[in-house]
Amino acid sequence: MSDQPVFSRLEPLLPLVSKPVQYVGGELNAADTNWDAADVRWALLYPDAYEVGLPNQGVMILYEILNEQPQTLAERAYAVWPDLEALMREHGVPAFTVDSHRPLAAFDVLGVSFATELGYTNLLTTLDLAGIPLHARDRTDEHPVVVAGGHAAFNPEPIADFIDAAVLGDGEQAVLDITEVMRRSKQSGSPGGRAELMLRLAETPGVYVPGGYDVSYRPDGAIEQVAPNHPRVPRRVVKRTTADLDSWPYPRKPLVPLAEAVHERMSVEIFRGCTRGCRFCQAGMITRPVRERSIKGIGEMVERGLEASGYTEVGLLSLSSADHSEIAEITKGLADRYEGTHTSLSLPSTRVDAFNVELAEELARNGRRSGLTFAPEGGSERIRKVINKMVSEDDLIRTVSAAYAQGWPQVKLYFMCGLPTETDEDVVAIAGMAHRVIAAGREASGRNDVRCTISIGGFVPKPHTPFQWAPQADPDTVDGRLRKLRDAINADRRLSKQIKLRFHDGKPSVIEGLLARGDRRVGAVIERVWRAGGRFDGWREHFSYQRWVDAADAELSRQGVSLGWFTTRERTEDEVLPWEHLDSGLDRDWLWADWQDALSEQEQDDCRWTPCFDCGVCPATGADIEVGPSGLTLLPITPVSAGG
Repeated sequence: MSDQPVFSRLEPLLPLVSKPVQYVGGELNAADTNWDAADVRWALLYPDAYEVGLPNQGVMILYEILNEQPQTLAERAYAVWPDLEALMREHGVPAFTVDSHRPLAAFDVLGVSFATELGYTNLLTTLDLAGIPLHARDRTDEHPVVVAGGHAAFNPEPIADFIDAAVLGDGEQAVLDITEVMRRSKQSGSPGGRAELMLRLAETPGVYVPGGYDVSYRPDGAIEQVAPNHPRVPRRVVKRTTADLDSWPYPRKPLVPLAEAVHERMSVEIFRGCTRGCRFCQAGMITRPVRERSIKGIGEMVERGLEASGYTEVGLLSLSSADHSEIAEITKGLADRYEGTHTSLSLPSTRVDAFNVELAEELARNGRRSGLTFAPEGGSERIRKVINKMVSEDDLIRTVSAAYAQGWPQVKLYFMCGLPTETDEDVVAIAGMAHRVIAAGREASGRNDVRCTISIGGFVPKPHTPFQWAPQADPDTVDGRLRKLRDAINADRRLSKQIKLRFHDGKPSVIEGLLARGDRRVGAVIERVWRAGGRFDGWREHFSYQRWVDAADAELSRQGVSLGWFTTRERTEDEVLPWEHLDSGLDRDWLWADWQDALSEQEQDDCRWTPCFDCGVCPATGADIEVGPSGLTLLPITPVSAGG
């Protein structure tokens, strides 16, 4: 494969497609890479549209880290929309990076970051357009090493045929280790070829090489065992954990998109991990333990990022940002520092019981009061105990009443449908909560125009959570409950006019469930869907439930399993799960005990502030919970004026 840029062949096609600017590169703070000076070259693929992929923090962080290393470069690639895909095939233009527009096949490593399993078909499109064999077994020394990362990499078995390796956990140090493995292999003349390179990667902490394991199945379709097929391959792969976030202050210079993006703000990850223990939340489970960035580190990142990007909004990111032990000091310090500059702060993720109006006032001091977002997740007290979301309806009403009284015009509430043990009554209870929110808001504010948006997502059981054994609700059940909820909301016309209900039907969630808890047999389903035209399955207008059902029927039936076998079936305690050999640090017995607690509606506290519950993470990962308070304050570094 030639390593020459393909822009001269791509440029004539751009006037023929929608949003051509997303393919041209050259964004503010994009890296100026030197191809000839590098001996290890990464292409970082986000397998979704540019508008979704460019703001992704994970890709941005790795992009900067790799480009800071000597003799190393990283460039970015995103999935191309079907209109450009068709033209690229017609004119023989291969998949490319947006930085130098070089072919992906010319790079040493293709790193793929999956935020959702529904991006798997886009990976196949990119591989095919790049001229890289779809199946890892067909690749030679001349092809890039395809490495998956992101939360979906904690069960990469459905795409085991298509990737060479997966990184479990935090990627900052892992990508540097992989780079060094690649460099040493190339410098020594690649002894043993690709097979030896795969063994070296398998010996790298946190790197899983699917080809190093054989899977056998029992007559009932369940897995018998997943076993290494070479003495140099570890029996279990343990996730990587970055302990000191202040040592990794990335991104230093955030990318600024040329085209409209889903998030246009400067973001800082203020802490990583969560110990709230929400049983549905894979992100909270696999990113333990909690590691806070210091107030000083946050202040330095915000100052540097705003200066480099020109953004006027700062997003303070984490799984539950208001849980930072010094969130009040952080928000007040930043609000003071940027007083009069129209620089606003936002907490994209806020818990009812960690929120107060004083915090909200600091967030809105230099910006506008648009709306507040909370996630009760369950409509009834009972179902919230099942999922360990310890928020009472009274707490919610008190919080939103105070917000409405202080001038916030609307709140958004997120819930899930299809949760374990859920009944129709649990979902219909959301209507009563919404009615109370509007009534309380009117009383607190003295206005009738307060608004509330209810967003409902379908629950998907995920690996490495207590719900990994749970049956998933079928689409008809989910859709029936959502219809009843809509009717219950509309039953009180006096209040329902101010309530907006948003939900997706239950079908995409079932396919996400197949991909989340599937094993290697699901790879054939993914490939069949892709060959039948599956693209951008995370987008409603491109998703076809029937295409997935037909592919599952065709590919799984011959193996004695089915779509329902992977989704709506409850697992037993002794069943070998497809991801058993991938260690997130969580003790399997602890997860099972928490699943039993869920079934008996028993809650569990946050271990940050209580004695250890022996989930296993801290000893397994060699990292401990890292939280403040430090007692420091965030002072202005330089005087800021209204014209500053």
